[in-house]
Amino acid sequence: MAIGRGAGARRETAPAPAGAVALDGVAVRFRTRRREVTALTGVGLSVAAGEFTAIVGPSGCGKSTLLKLVAGLLAPTAGEVRLSGEPVTGPRHDIGFVFQRAALLEWRSARRNILLQAEIRGMAKETAARRAAELITMTGLDGFEDAYPHELSGGMRQRVALCRALLHEPPVLLMDEPFGALDALTREQLNTELNRIWRETGTTVLLVTHSVSEACVLADRVVVMSPRPGTVTGVVEVGLGPRREFAATVERREFRTATARVRALLGATSTAPASPGEGEGMGD
Repeated sequence: MAIGRGAGARRETAPAPAGAVALDGVAVRFRTRRREVTALTGVGLSVAAGEFTAIVGPSGCGKSTLLKLVAGLLAPTAGEVRLSGEPVTGPRHDIGFVFQRAALLEWRSARRNILLQAEIRGMAKETAARRAAELITMTGLDGFEDAYPHELSGGMRQRVALCRALLHEPPVLLMDEPFGALDALTREQLNTELNRIWRETGTTVLLVTHSVSEACVLADRVVVMSPRPGTVTGVVEVGLGPRREFAATVERREFRTATARVRALLGATSTAPASPGEGEGMGD
């Protein structure tokens, strides 16, 4: 993991070497009713096993599209996406995915929503039950495992969604703005919880977020993307150790330096002219 280095920014210029996640010269183009839109172009990025990487950029720059490529839900128009050195050629069932909305089944309890993952994957019942119990404790859901979604707060619903995504112990966890709809206090609490869970599981994490502070609180590295057509304009090394409490982290010099550099990179790209078709086709 890229931990303990001084904060700094660098530009990705070489093809991404093999890692837990690697994108090499990736481009994505969509055809709308009026024109062809380029969502991503020339994206090169490598994420090491066990690393926590955050992705930030302006709306519509292709952040969510990038996650869909890694998950195999979308095929690149050009370039290659690899997981653990293997090309991604279709939907990957070995990854975990957490979305902005928890998308829980209202007629199932928290525990049974988590175990839905096991039913879909055909996991052994005893193994799944034991893993679910571990995750319920890990995420602070003890006492709420039999509650239904309408009885849970927004933060608890997202904890259930996180448990569901981690049930099969995926080597890679993709998170698409998972805390964006939560109030500030709950979001800070879940940032601290996610850091602890990441440390305990060792899962490689790719997080898309619009919050520069959240990115620097959680990640080893922050990838900054340009406006559409999205590409990697810089990578900031956060330079903090793995254990992070939200309130203490935001007071640290390394955090302030990293957020300033991320914002500088975002500012440098925000004045770029919009490409033809801006606002059409895919979103983030």
